[in-house]
Amino acid sequence: MTKDLEGPPPPHKDYHDPPPAPLLDAAELGKWSFYRAVIAEFVATLLFLYITVLTVIGYKSQIDGGHDCDGVGVLGIAWAFGGMIFILVYCTAGISGGHINPAVTFGLFLARKVSLIRAIAYIVAQCLGAICGCGLVKAFQKAFYNRYGGGANTLSTGYSSGTGLGAEIIGTFVLVYTVFSATDPKRNARDSHVPVLAPLPIGFAVFMVHLTTIPITGTGINPARSFGAAVMYNNFEAWDDHWIFWVGPFIGAAIAAIYHQYVLRAQAAKALGSFRSSSHL
Repeated sequence: MTKDLEGPPPPHKDYHDPPPAPLLDAAELGKWSFYRAVIAEFVATLLFLYITVLTVIGYKSQIDGGHDCDGVGVLGIAWAFGGMIFILVYCTAGISGGHINPAVTFGLFLARKVSLIRAIAYIVAQCLGAICGCGLVKAFQKAFYNRYGGGANTLSTGYSSGTGLGAEIIGTFVLVYTVFSATDPKRNARDSHVPVLAPLPIGFAVFMVHLTTIPITGTGINPARSFGAAVMYNNFEAWDDHWIFWVGPFIGAAIAAIYHQYVLRAQAAKALGSFRSSSHL
């Protein structure tokens, strides 16, 4: 004899939350889709660094030549980073999810959106892609590359390590929070009448963060971007505060994941409610 349920039936959900990704999904290693996604992350990060680092070096060379008014300026650099993220996320979202950033991958891993195996593979591919992208820039414009710092992230004069770390944490939080919001199945179901393309707000988030933090750290918010430029430039200045560009983005991504999953989506409350309901049966 079954126990009668009290109260009205739960409302029908008009959206579907995918099940949490397994922590270790060894079966992925036997699928071509997994390797295709890893390749897509590598190529996307390579293209991202190639275009953006060329933009940074071109801007600095114009300033050095006394043609600041003719250059793209800080606004143009921010547009280059934000625009490339928009393009590349749009192109790769259906293949790999369009992470192109170890901090984004780390945040999605904490939210159980990707497995540990996929997260590690993505981060390795992103770092290698960044190195190769900067390597192409250095091969094509070696003199300019070395003269103008190789697009490497460094802490600007007058700012402390704490300030730089805080800027990277907050900037990455904005980015990863936007990623979660733009890809939230609940939001997509509620706002299905609004034709918002997910890569667009993500690209705008990158654009806005660059406007804010370029004067402080040159804007990392992407450990692969900072690592690839530092490896190819290989100057002591590029490595002095390099830890900021890993620790800051990972902390910011973790905070964004916790905030979205356990505060906005109330996963902790849902789990507690499910536990209480099952205990009364």
